Amino acid sequence: MPPRNEGAHRAATPTGPRRVVVGVAGSIAAYKAPTVIRLLRARGHEVRAVATEAALRFIGAPALAAVSGGPVRTGVFDDPAAVEHVGTGEWAELVLVAPASADLLARIAAGRADDMLTATILTTTAPVVLAPAMHTQMWANPATVENVATLRRRGLTIIEPDVGSLTSGDSGAGRLPAPERIVAEALAALEGPAGTAGAPRPAAQASPGPLAGRRLVVSAGGTHEPIDPVRFIGNRSSGRQGVAIASAAAARGADVALIAANISPEVLAPLGESTAAPGAGTVRIVEAPTALDMETAVRSEASTADAVVMAAAVADFRPARPGSAKIKKHRLAEPLGETGAGEPGGAGGESPAPIELVTNPDILAGLVAEPPQPGQLIVGFAAETGDEEGDALAHGAAKARRKGAHLLAVNAVGDGKGFGDVPNAVVVLDAQGAEVARGEGTKAEVAELLLDLIAERLPR
Repeated sequence: MPPRNEGAHRAATPTGPRRVVVGVAGSIAAYKAPTVIRLLRARGHEVRAVATEAALRFIGAPALAAVSGGPVRTGVFDDPAAVEHVGTGEWAELVLVAPASADLLARIAAGRADDMLTATILTTTAPVVLAPAMHTQMWANPATVENVATLRRRGLTIIEPDVGSLTSGDSGAGRLPAPERIVAEALAALEGPAGTAGAPRPAAQASPGPLAGRRLVVSAGGTHEPIDPVRFIGNRSSGRQGVAIASAAAARGADVALIAANISPEVLAPLGESTAAPGAGTVRIVEAPTALDMETAVRSEASTADAVVMAAAVADFRPARPGSAKIKKHRLAEPLGETGAGEPGGAGGESPAPIELVTNPDILAGLVAEPPQPGQLIVGFAAETGDEEGDALAHGAAKARRKGAHLLAVNAVGDGKGFGDVPNAVVVLDAQGAEVARGEGTKAEVAELLLDLIAERLPR
């Protein structure tokens, strides 16, 4: 691959709208690509999205098409007669790949052209900027190090990845930088020879995160609705997803009030690390064991908040008259009838007396109907399962329309995902039930997806 003539597709100065191809490779960080595209279009640039097949396993083509304003190109054989990779490469004044996986770096270095993205890169004479995202060990592997060096020698610009939390709870180099930094460094590649010699650019100076100075309220955990001082009605939520959101928000500079429902100290432990870094915000924990406690705490804390994220699993019902003392087993039963013989409930023909339930307040719907703070962003969660009436996403879309939150993260629970120390997968919907984004991975990675969406929707 010869050094690039970067003047072939642009005028002498980099001012004015540009034609930018945004490539998306197969990485969990693909969820940040729509934000990169939005930022470019907000500056007046025209964007075409090109995704690998692997990328579409992390983010849907409809989401990329919606933000770019055009179809998403993937394979060189989608329309062979059109020779799209040549047309796209010639159209581009800048090619930006964010994220660029280790596999993509290797294929570009080898001169492969086996999909639309690599074929476009091989065809174009425009500047090519790659923003890698991968695990630390992959980034440090000698093969990747050599591939990066090769690409830089050939004139491609490589944006140094950030250091931060990664998959499986690890931390290190390999994290995709913030979309704002990616866009700034990519556009800088158009500024002339100083930015195009193939040497790595110095890392961008640290700047306040997109949530610096913001105040967020995040609820987490599962409420316990007392039957008596010993027993309760509860759910399987551990609070890990809400804690991950609070932790990541604090790492971005936000001050967070975490409304915690029955969360173990082990789950809360990562909050100390996230608030210890320079420039980090704070996390203040407010205990709220029941649904009524949570409603009071959320509305109180939200009175000065920029955004509220309801990640807690709040019980829909509670016992109408919880006992003030432990209800003895023999008092939980009542006669079934005159005979009772052969009826369930034991040798005495008795069964437990029914527990009368009353409906708990719908905290999320209440926040939407009466926001504690004007202009406040409201984000909800919907843990769903499929049934005879529809799948989890269909139920989530109906809930999104019913609740009216700005964003609703729908996650199908079960099959090793959702509650507890397991991966999570969410589809984020707007108030009309339309898909905004989707992501899958650790709870920390899902938290980053949601915080990117929140940051871009908060007033500047």
